[in-house]
Amino acid sequence: MRLIVDSGSTKADWIAINEEGKVLFTTQTLGLNPEILDGDEIVERLNDRFDILHNKKEVTHLFFYGAGCGTDRMKIALSQIFQEYFSNAIISVEEDTYAAVYATTPKGEKAIVSILGTGSNCSYFDGKELHQKVQSLGYIIMDDCSGNVFGKELIRKYYFNKMPKELAVEFEKEYDVDPDAIKSKLYKEANPNAYLATYAKFLIQHKETEFCRKIILKGMKSFVKNYIKQFENCKEVPVHFVGSIAFYLKEELQETFDKYELQLGNVLRRPIDGLIAYHIANK
Repeated sequence: MRLIVDSGSTKADWIAINEEGKVLFTTQTLGLNPEILDGDEIVERLNDRFDILHNKKEVTHLFFYGAGCGTDRMKIALSQIFQEYFSNAIISVEEDTYAAVYATTPKGEKAIVSILGTGSNCSYFDGKELHQKVQSLGYIIMDDCSGNVFGKELIRKYYFNKMPKELAVEFEKEYDVDPDAIKSKLYKEANPNAYLATYAKFLIQHKETEFCRKIILKGMKSFVKNYIKQFENCKEVPVHFVGSIAFYLKEELQETFDKYELQLGNVLRRPIDGLIAYHIANK
């Protein structure tokens, strides 16, 4: 049994296939970002899904692509946890950008591949290897145009009384805006970045308003300037995206790309289906 996992900070999609590529089961856990979770928390999230717990000794290969796995230190730490849990499996841990590459980019082709979900990142794929110009420092400092940054911006606008009154009323209906509740989520509970990203739904739902549109386009402009334009050949290759922010704001992405004369490539909400095809072809 082979397990293929695409994990963000919010959630992780799991698919088990046999040697012929037949899907045995699919499931979902909470995100398994090793930058913000310790080993016990990761194991607890694995044990919470019966299909994973029940079949862990049947797994022969685990291909894990995850947020927070961009450094050797995090790859090694997570690999050790998985090796102990899936004791009969060969473990492979890569950063989530590789999942995005394998799902969006035809074999051997060059492209810039980006993730816009709870967090964000951007890499250049030369047909064989990934190259990054920007080292991520996490959601507090970076993650331009991501769900958590948009959530942060909405909360700030609300509390600084910069949100239009009619939208503020809707905002209060959808979210608990009590200061103590927000601070508890941010400073006392796990996954504050995922919590912030829940507010991005409001931005997408009201993207036709001038207020939300301005925030969206500002975020996309920042992402293009700080990430995509780091690559000198950015106008010569397609720019592919995965992630819910990119998927639900594809029109705004296209508008931004037209302005900067960039080529918008494939835009997928989740890379997991493309990963199945990739691993069947490269087993």
